[in-house]
Amino acid sequence: MSYVDGFVMAVPTANREKFLAHAREFDPVFIEFGATRVLECWGDDVPHGKVTDFHRAVQANDNETVVFSWVEWPDKATRDAGMKKMMDDPRMDPNANPMPFDGKRMIFGGFSPALDLKH
Repeated sequence: MSYVDGFVMAVPTANREKFLAHAREFDPVFIEFGATRVLECWGDDVPHGKVTDFHRAVQANDNETVVFSWVEWPDKATRDAGMKKMMDDPRMDPNANPMPFDGKRMIFGGFSPALDLKH
């Protein structure tokens, strides 16, 4: 059964190209370590809710865009091994290669698919 890591972050809107350049450089590392797919989605229809929403979840400011990303893995074992390699890989050191957004406000988690519908 596949496994998915999901990420939501607030990226300064002015940093869109920096964010995409960062993703183009580092997302292939997920693939190198076993992921089957990586998607980076720039928010363009992210409503503000009355109780909670994506903006509040990552404390997005008016000059930031909510980005939703996910990484698909063939199974949790591959994900666990791949994420360990990611954390140990010097290319992923945020001091050497800083993220173009505030990583402290990024939310993330791993998910087991409960339903998978395909066309």
